Amino acid sequence: MHPNPAFRSEPRERNLAFARDRGFGALCVNGGDGPLISHVPFLLSEDGTVLETHLVRSTPLSRALPAQAVMAVTGPDAYISPDWYGMEDQVPTWNYVSVHLRGRLEPRPDTELRALLERQSARFEERLLPKRPWTLDKMPEDLLARMMRAIVPVRMRVEAIDGTWKLAQNKPAAARLSAARQLDGFGQDPEARLLAALMKGLGES
Repeated sequence: MHPNPAFRSEPRERNLAFARDRGFGALCVNGGDGPLISHVPFLLSEDGTVLETHLVRSTPLSRALPAQAVMAVTGPDAYISPDWYGMEDQVPTWNYVSVHLRGRLEPRPDTELRALLERQSARFEERLLPKRPWTLDKMPEDLLARMMRAIVPVRMRVEAIDGTWKLAQNKPAAARLSAARQLDGFGQDPEARLLAALMKGLGES
């Protein structure tokens, strides 16, 4: 995480809300031969103390559990040109949002897997309303059972939360807003425009 306190002042609740809303991240643990990473969807409890997901049973990361872990959740990011600030003696940089959740990751009993999958699919299908939600009962039981044998439910007890919201808070407001407007104008992807909106939101109502 970026060490500048200017980028790390967002409250715990906002970091949790960001991670919960994204619902996808890079899960990292230390393995015997180096870091292990899996990119997975997850659920985060309302109080932010419990993270749940599932992993492919045969992956090295699954076999390394239990272990201390980090879930890195990234948000919008974009290159920022020094020309956009309207100030002299600036340098290129990259603005971004990222939240890290740390804690002990442990496998859970297979008996918990179906309920976890039902809650995960319900959570993400809800985003697609008014589409009729997909549910597990649409799967043939024998096929579902075979697929479930290949994955394992896991749970992290979240012990620490770190968030970086690098939105040019260390620049004068006029320079930050100038860069945000330029980014909004040049940004061709929705993530860049979302980042520009976050930068504007620091100084505009």
